[in-house]
Amino acid sequence: MSQKFKTIARFQYTTEAQIIKGRLEAEGIKVFLQDHLTIDTDPLVSNAIGGVKLKVLSEDAMKAQHILSTIKRYSLDDEGNTIHCPNCNSEKIELFSTITDFKSFFSFLVGFLFGTLPFHTRYKYKCETCSTEFKQK
Repeated sequence: MSQKFKTIARFQYTTEAQIIKGRLEAEGIKVFLQDHLTIDTDPLVSNAIGGVKLKVLSEDAMKAQHILSTIKRYSLDDEGNTIHCPNCNSEKIELFSTITDFKSFFSFLVGFLFGTLPFHTRYKYKCETCSTEFKQK
C-alpha cells in the first residue's frame, strides 16, 4: 500500500515546526518536515519557498488537525498568561518586530548589506481583532 503525506501546516521557521512535530509524534502520528534544511541554511528564503511544510500520513490528517486546533497560537506573558488587547480585551494577540527608529533601521541596513541577521530589533504586540499595536509592560 502506498503511503501518501498531506500538508497540514506551514511555518516560517524550523523551530516552530519542530515543536509541533514533537507534539504530534507524542500522540503517535508520523510526521515529515519538508524544506526545513533549506530554511535552516538560509532563513531568508522561507517566504519564497512557502515555509517549512509539516506533513502527516493522509489517514492521520484529521487527528493531527484536531491536535493543532487545541494548541494556542497567540502570545503569552512570562508567567504563561494570555495577553489581552488594552483596547478591545481580545486574546488574539501576535508578536511582531518593527523598524521605527534610526537604531533599528541602521541595524536592519547593516544586516542586509552584510548578509547577517539584525542585531537590534524592537518588538510590539498587535491585536488581530482591532489592529491596535502596543508594548507589553
